[in-house]
Amino acid sequence: MIQYKAPLKDINFLINDVFNFQNHYQHIPGGSDATPEMVDAILGEAARFSEEVLAPLYQSGDEGCVWNNGEVTTPKGFKEAYQQYMEGGWQGMSAPVEYGGQGLPLSLGVIKSEMIGTANWVWGMYPGLSMGAMNTIYMHGTEEQKQTFLLPLTEGRWMGTMCLTEPQCGTDLGQVKTKAEPNGDGSYNLTGTKIFISSGEHDLTDQIVHIVLARLPDAPKGTKGISLFIVPKYHVNADGSLGERNAVSCGSIEEKMGIHGSSTCVMNFDGAKGFLIGPEHKGLMCMFTFMNTARIGTSIQGVGTAELSFQNALPYARDRRSMRSLSGTKSPDQVADALIVHPDVRRMLLTQKAIAEGGRAMLYHAARLADHMMAAHSKGDSAGYEAYDDKLGFLTPILKAFLTELGYEAANHGVQIYGGHGFIKEWGMEQIIRDAQISKLYEGTTGVQALDLLGRKILLGKMKSFNEFRAEMKEFIKTHKNTREMKPLIRQLKRAMFQWRIGTFRIALKAAKNRDMVGAASVDYLMYSGYIIMAFFWARMADAAYSGIKAGNGDTDFYKAKIQTAQFYYDRLLPRAKAHGKMMLKDPKSLMQMKDEHFSF
Repeated sequence: MIQYKAPLKDINFLINDVFNFQNHYQHIPGGSDATPEMVDAILGEAARFSEEVLAPLYQSGDEGCVWNNGEVTTPKGFKEAYQQYMEGGWQGMSAPVEYGGQGLPLSLGVIKSEMIGTANWVWGMYPGLSMGAMNTIYMHGTEEQKQTFLLPLTEGRWMGTMCLTEPQCGTDLGQVKTKAEPNGDGSYNLTGTKIFISSGEHDLTDQIVHIVLARLPDAPKGTKGISLFIVPKYHVNADGSLGERNAVSCGSIEEKMGIHGSSTCVMNFDGAKGFLIGPEHKGLMCMFTFMNTARIGTSIQGVGTAELSFQNALPYARDRRSMRSLSGTKSPDQVADALIVHPDVRRMLLTQKAIAEGGRAMLYHAARLADHMMAAHSKGDSAGYEAYDDKLGFLTPILKAFLTELGYEAANHGVQIYGGHGFIKEWGMEQIIRDAQISKLYEGTTGVQALDLLGRKILLGKMKSFNEFRAEMKEFIKTHKNTREMKPLIRQLKRAMFQWRIGTFRIALKAAKNRDMVGAASVDYLMYSGYIIMAFFWARMADAAYSGIKAGNGDTDFYKAKIQTAQFYYDRLLPRAKAHGKMMLKDPKSLMQMKDEHFSF
């Protein structure tokens, strides 16, 4: 059976030793309430809820949702778990106080979501989608819309969805056909079909608030003609109570490879009453608030997948006996040595550990940026908001794609460590793989994220955010280049950073002559960037661990393990960047020269 234990020691190492969240919190609104005692209490309770309530529902939830005549029933125990979640006030923890939230830093919400998502990603998708709806309404809604919809969403009494995809279009939202006809009273009637709508229908809450892309009459073609609408499942009365059922219904739920406990719905809007959110024809811009929230959330799945697979592979590798160690018998009183003594098993375990802990550091860094971004928004500092939005925007596609690709790799290692037992459903390791596969697809595939990074953030952005991130790396390298313990890592990091800059310039020059270069290089470039960025954070963690040992703080063995994992990353995982670096610079000719009709079988 799959087990989960919240990695509180590692979480506290990051927020205290590496990122100094307490100092960070003194400079953002609401941060003063996040005292060490408050943070410890929140993390402890989130850990308890994740371990005791959600983790036991992970495998049983694989039985899936049930659709019956438009109604969807979630797996046994999901509704009761959500009731506990709502009563605990978890949904509004980082939401604004004026709309029913607790006003705590967004980064604390990310840490909470990581624990929930690792324990039971499928269950966590339900409140996770609501977070995106809440952010979208908060950033772009009118005050009336905030009072009507944001308060109950923050309290968790209602849930939200994101309705983008249609049968004829996924990533290319310029093909959206759903229509929105004005009623003359400020409302609109929406007609169309949306597919792949996570949490589109369920039994966890009575009300579901759909955030929907649609076109107004005579709207411009393409993405410039898309608007955004709030469409509730039930009409809302003037006193906030629920009225009659709106003309939106669930036509079916999808039979999927994984995440069976998440209702993935076909949603039919048959003249459903909705309300414009944001300016006309600027729906895609507003929806990016939701999409970026979801992409950060999906990066949590990459970290959680690696963590969960590692936590369950490690005890198996310690207990399972197979063969003798090549360097000599380790357990002469046993019939064979444990799996963990074999170098290749250790390679897989250390890869899982390095991905989970390195990815967590990348995620928490992004969470700090989000804190600053939301602080600037609350102060009305548009320049500050845009500056932090750019910084976060540069990292978002890397977090989403790189971490989910590596999380899926870690899940495969977990099955490999179990051998044949990993392929058997009762152990649960194969479910982690099935559930992780979608993380590389939704909110934009790896290829789409890579185009966003290289095409929009690097080339169209003229490398601004790229150079800003490199400046952070350069400052760290400069500060630590003469530190004896850090020299081996700093030397490699400095070389990688220099090559990253040169490689980026070379792609830009090649792309100026051949636009196919962008598409041909993008995925390798994203993975290349991801390995270098993770190396930076592993260097920071190693430095914090060395400092902890010198100061005599905490668990020396924990710090040593952190340093040794950093050394493993630099020896065994960072070299992968070189292969990606070579491939991303290759001419796209070998990709494009074959005629379409010659793709035959």
